Amino acid sequence: MNPVVASLDPVFLALARFGLAILFFAAALHKIRDMTRFAETVRNYRVLPAGLAGGGARALAASEAGAGAFLLVPALDPVGAFGALGLLGLYSGVIGINLARGRRHIDCGCLGFGEKQSISGWLLVRNAGLALLPLALLAPMDPRPLAWLDFFSIIAGLGLAVLLWLSAQRLAAAAASGQGLGDPR
Repeated sequence: MNPVVASLDPVFLALARFGLAILFFAAALHKIRDMTRFAETVRNYRVLPAGLAGGGARALAASEAGAGAFLLVPALDPVGAFGALGLLGLYSGVIGINLARGRRHIDCGCLGFGEKQSISGWLLVRNAGLALLPLALLAPMDPRPLAWLDFFSIIAGLGLAVLLWLSAQRLAAAAASGQGLGDPR
């Protein structure tokens, strides 16, 4: 093995793969459940003509579901990884455009439609961090086979990642709303 090109452990790559797939499936599901409301969110970003917002919303939800599905098929790693990178880049670009326009009041559409989270620089940082995961899927993998303990590590790691993700999203939403931690709603 070339010492300059290190390979990543398959447990880490499985966590990245399954974590991203869960994230994209959950994102697609919340959009599909209320497509009318998501189309309004897309319209509010003002990067598409208003008449194309519905089609754009459907295309985004389908792209998220597709990226999630492709991530679950290791033989299609380039497609799933590049799909995830493309979506994260698209979302960051649209958020960045609106932040530059001074339009910070827009609901990002990230949390589902039960809660609102206005766009902010935090979302750009979050997306940049998330982009490291599909990039990792493009890196060389250590060819070692997974053992039984690895499967336990993957399941426990995914559970922890979901809890940390939900906590971070909740904190970001509270910070963006100006509501302090512990303040009653």
